[in-house]
Amino acid sequence: MTKSLIPVLIMLLLIHPASTKAQKGSWQFNEKGISREVLENYLERAVTMVYLLMPDKPEGNRDYPYHADDIRMVKNIGAKYIGRAIYRWGGESLLNKQSFWDTARSIIRDLHQYDADIIFQGCLFEIVSQDVNNVAIPSWVFEDYHLPVETRNFSYKEMLNRQGKFVDHWRKGSSVPDISERETQLWFYFLAGSYIKLGCEALHLGQIELIGMNDPERTAWTNTIRKIREYARKNARRHWVLLDAHTPRGGMVKDGRSLIDFNSFPLRIRPIPEKPYEGKLQVNYLDALYNKSKACVSPSGWEAGHLPYLVEFDNFGRGKAPNVADTTSHFIWGWDEISWLSLQPEAYRNSWLHYANDWLKKTDTNGHLQMPGSRMISCPNESQGSYRANTKSASCPIGYSQEETIKAIWKN
Repeated sequence: MTKSLIPVLIMLLLIHPASTKAQKGSWQFNEKGISREVLENYLERAVTMVYLLMPDKPEGNRDYPYHADDIRMVKNIGAKYIGRAIYRWGGESLLNKQSFWDTARSIIRDLHQYDADIIFQGCLFEIVSQDVNNVAIPSWVFEDYHLPVETRNFSYKEMLNRQGKFVDHWRKGSSVPDISERETQLWFYFLAGSYIKLGCEALHLGQIELIGMNDPERTAWTNTIRKIREYARKNARRHWVLLDAHTPRGGMVKDGRSLIDFNSFPLRIRPIPEKPYEGKLQVNYLDALYNKSKACVSPSGWEAGHLPYLVEFDNFGRGKAPNVADTTSHFIWGWDEISWLSLQPEAYRNSWLHYANDWLKKTDTNGHLQMPGSRMISCPNESQGSYRANTKSASCPIGYSQEETIKAIWKN
């Protein structure tokens, strides 16, 4: 090599450093907020990984023995945003078990050692059960709300709507909490703070319109979210928390400003009756979000003609007529969206992910496809009631093998 080439090579290395360093600036945010560019970088690498941070037996009677392979898959596909990684859907007393928190903390620590920019999402869902009566309110919750510190547990009854709306909505003793009630606000603040302390930098707020049944002006929601953001500025890893929610009205906007960083919603897949078991995406199908995300000023201060959003393969059970193409129903061929996907042949599952990703790019560039990594399914299956994108192997014999397809889509 001639000496004259050495300065040129050094300059090229400065302009084009190793790929990991070149991409680092694309994932940065701080207490002042997150740019649209960085936010959408994360949304382009979003994957649903239900229970990734949970113990192997979260309910005491159900095994989730594939943590090691799930972690391997996260690394292999290059995921940056891990959706629904930790939450409770009822069964709140599990929060009393140290293993619940220790398992999550360990997995977050290990994956952050691999990639410090990965974001984990915790969820504050539209459900509370009588089991919440067994969870103690820590002193910091009272103190942060400037309330006298008491020695007591959360009260299920005090979280319910006083007119009886959505009481026993899910089943007897399991209801939608009312955000206008102080007890619900304390509960959400406790969950948010606890997940943030673990290392979660994102929170899903669930079905905000159900929870906000008695909050038409979003006053209670505004105050609750303000408290959560204050907590994040002091305690989150990068002093900011990304908030989203299912937004059937196109956003969570108050006085022109969005309370959340991005919207999210189910895919709303339309069955194709003349092509058995196939489905497609369509603008204005039922309550689909495509082209309907509202204009606003984001929590970080930038203006959006349409706030960015995620669409995901939702799970919500089976319809009254499985395997029937009903274009008036949210159920695709009688199943929820992730169950429908799991029932398709492997080749169609792979091609449909390519199709959905391409369709979004052409139809609404504000939308981003949240890839299905793992999620519960409600259809007949031999995969322990779960869909997992993992490549089927001895380490994950129940994998549905979409892993390499997801990796390829993101690479391109």
